[in-house]
Amino acid sequence: MSLPNPAALISQMAIDLNAHLAKRAISEPRFIGIRTGGVWVAQALLEALGSNSPLGTLDVSFYRDDFSQNGLHPQVRPSELPFEIEGQHLVLIDDVLMSGRTIRAALNELFDYGRPASVTLVCLLDLDAGELPIRPNVVGATLSLAAHERVKLSGPAPLQLELQDLAL
Repeated sequence: MSLPNPAALISQMAIDLNAHLAKRAISEPRFIGIRTGGVWVAQALLEALGSNSPLGTLDVSFYRDDFSQNGLHPQVRPSELPFEIEGQHLVLIDDVLMSGRTIRAALNELFDYGRPASVTLVCLLDLDAGELPIRPNVVGATLSLAAHERVKLSGPAPLQLELQDLAL
């Protein structure tokens, strides 16, 4: 399987996001990337949009439902939200949507900061393997992987996708 070009996906996602926001009459959304890959995608998306909006970052490690099983990852850093959440239109950005558990954790954390007016979910890749009923409003590409395959995003610039075969 060949993976799509992240730069081309980001360009199309910028067009799709603008259309989505215009349709909902959202003029000044607040952008939030989920650490780490989501932050890289958010930075590239903001650049493609020609926007200098501040970028918030979330580290959802403490909010994950598997935290007690997996423990604390050594790369955990605090979330940084340089704007209010209450009443704001948020664009939540992640790199890969797989089970939906990271997005659920991100929403839980965001609601601890306040009640947003809306949340638009943007993902570079949707692996169509959802355990939870979560779907992005804007997606770069939807892929179906074999059980032994994973996609890894490296960045921040240039963004690159790599298919990993766990069976090897």
